[in-house]
Amino acid sequence: MKPSWTRRKSEHGGIVTNFVALLFLVVLCALVYFARHPILRFVAESWVIDEPVPRADALVVLGDDNFYADRATHAAELFRQGVAPVVVASGRRLRPDAGIAELMEHDLIDRGVPKDKIVRLTQDTDSTREEAEAVAKLAQDRHWRGLVIVTSNYHTRRTRYIYGKVMPTGITVSVASARDGDFDPERWWEKRKSVKLFTREIAGMAEAIWELRDVNRRANGAATIELTANISGKVMHNLVTPLCKIGHLRFTPTKCCTIITILSRIRTPATAGDFEMRIFF
Repeated sequence: MKPSWTRRKSEHGGIVTNFVALLFLVVLCALVYFARHPILRFVAESWVIDEPVPRADALVVLGDDNFYADRATHAAELFRQGVAPVVVASGRRLRPDAGIAELMEHDLIDRGVPKDKIVRLTQDTDSTREEAEAVAKLAQDRHWRGLVIVTSNYHTRRTRYIYGKVMPTGITVSVASARDGDFDPERWWEKRKSVKLFTREIAGMAEAIWELRDVNRRANGAATIELTANISGKVMHNLVTPLCKIGHLRFTPTKCCTIITILSRIRTPATAGDFEMRIFF
């Protein structure tokens, strides 16, 4: 009798536990259902980033603007506020002599940006990462040190992540959020197009994290110090030779020399004695 009574008690306890777990799950689902709108609103609002710096070398309007030209409109507003002296109209090439950059330039001019203050950047790219690489090359060519990237609100977080990984050391990037007529963070779940934009953006973010997982850049507060110096050949030789001896390396003025944890890039003309050295700690 005792084993039978113990078994019935155990079964009774299991039924009660299952009932409590089921009741908790039902209550939790009910809470999520009734609080779904605040939760969805919080998720979208947390996704959007808007942190333009007060002063930069250029505003960069990313291509594939929407029907309302919201990105160009916000870039024109920032230009009138004096954030940057020039605006880059970035966009894909659609035809040999036409593309999205030309359309972006037209939108900017219509919104009050002078044509001579617009830099057209036409590229053959298929992703935000490839566009970021094209922008990085343009910034290096023009010796820009600060950029404000203007893009749609739902696209800001992925943009900041990609540009933070792709941009070379010495170029700071901030992101400006342009309102989007197709995506309202407060009610995005009510429109099919908004849902598609947001879900596609989350998938794109996951893809960007995977593709850039091995990229080691100066992002998220990494401490990188770059020193550039032009030193005479004799001074460079006297500086590097003792260190090379410590590291059992052979120093040749015409070759690149790696010294323990210091990465140096040395360039010298055939007859001149000047070097350019970049040291990264």
